[in-house]
Amino acid sequence: MSQISDALQIRKVIAGEYIIKQNEAGDKFYILEEGETYVEKVFNEGEPAKKVLNYKKGNYFGELALIKNEPRAASVVALTDCKLLSLDRLSFKRLLGPIENILKRNSDAYVKFIKN
Repeated sequence: MSQISDALQIRKVIAGEYIIKQNEAGDKFYILEEGETYVEKVFNEGEPAKKVLNYKKGNYFGELALIKNEPRAASVVALTDCKLLSLDRLSFKRLLGPIENILKRNSDAYVKFIKN
């Protein structure tokens, strides 16, 4: 736990700010310490994004791109001012690698929201 605490970085964002943008390279894992966010996804090019999920204090996101080494599947936008804790890719793999299978299993619960 102390190694994770040392590696965590704090990021503050204001309401309306994009934390993650769909199709960008994923380089960070986030834990929402304060505030609320929503997830939006563009399913078909040229169509507007659709809100598909909300995150509240204590939720985490951004692990799919790190686990699967793929671009971001959706965007995450701050609904309110937020305080985030983040781990970069290297720290995520080094510190959370042993629980990667648990994170994969948990991610199945919301993958259905971001699939076409």
